[in-house]
Amino acid sequence: MREKLLAALEAVIDPELGVDIVNLGLIYGVDLNEEGLCEVEMTLTTMGCPLVYVLTDQVNKALTALPEVKDTSVKLVWYPAWTPERMSRYARIALGIR
Repeated sequence: MREKLLAALEAVIDPELGVDIVNLGLIYGVDLNEEGLCEVEMTLTTMGCPLVYVLTDQVNKALTALPEVKDTSVKLVWYPAWTPERMSRYARIALGIR
């Protein structure tokens, strides 16, 4: 199920970077309980990111589109701090980072 949740989150694209939040390494945890509540721990590239509400809204929409998910809870976390090392190889290539 975790893979299915992460696949749904890959549809959430950071509008500034043009890469999904999973490959950017912004998802720290995702879990679905028996009642259908999906809890997501995620971070942002910076604390003052102006897209916080856009991204959390897109996370909610992407996950509640799955029949198993009845509701979502997005918790923003700042530890450990996000760094470019958290990005996947795909994200690094897409952003031209070596």
